[in-house]
Amino acid sequence: MSRNGLYAVIAILLVAIVGFGIYTYQQQQARPGLEVRIDEQGVSIDGNG
Repeated sequence: MSRNGLYAVIAILLVAIVGFGIYTYQQQQARPGLEVRIDEQGVSIDGNG
């Protein structure tokens, strides 16, 4: 394998790792940390944890 081919494989792997990291971060941010509802039944607080 030539050096250029090796550099291309490394670059593709780095792009895949960075892309997966960004995707994972966005999924973590999409979850609500705390939800407060006020309705006829009163106040209810839901949180993940």
